[in-house]
Amino acid sequence: MTSIFDSMKEFIQMSLDGEPSNPLHVGEVMSCWMYMALMDEATIYIQMGLNSTFDDEVRSMLIKSLKQCEAQGQRFKEFMKQEGVHLPRTSEPRPDSDPNSVPLGVKMTDDEIMNGVSMKTVAAVMHCAAAASQSIRNDVSLLFTQCMLEKMKYGTELKGVMRNKGWIKVPPYYYPPGMPKER
Repeated sequence: MTSIFDSMKEFIQMSLDGEPSNPLHVGEVMSCWMYMALMDEATIYIQMGLNSTFDDEVRSMLIKSLKQCEAQGQRFKEFMKQEGVHLPRTSEPRPDSDPNSVPLGVKMTDDEIMNGVSMKTVAAVMHCAAAASQSIRNDVSLLFTQCMLEKMKYGTELKGVMRNKGWIKVPPYYYPPGMPKER
């Protein structure tokens, strides 16, 4: 049975083996655009979160996510420029502000911030998985796979922090009809 690491090694080797350099197809371009937009939107959200929280653990997780979003966004910008694809417009970065100066009706709670980052991380992983599987060019698929694995690693750490703080929103448990109830 092939392990996930063997599969990844074979995949990477495949992408390095003299694949013809076809132009990007419209789906690959759209996936790149959408991912850049997702990273840009997440960056703005994280900056707003940093302007709202005092919690050191939350700030640390936000800073990790911010660095990751910026690095992945830059990776896509460089790739798209190299391929001759026009870059989408991005939002202006938010200035730093004092969390005390954010009005209470506007200020996000740490729970809201972290659940928002969690949802954006899940959206990024799902987008990367779909884009990697739909890409014809191996280099595009590899780019999305790398980002997906980075997001999954971050998401695992984020889930641990959220579980410790009691912030994970759990849907109702499912008990099939006729299942014996535990005591």
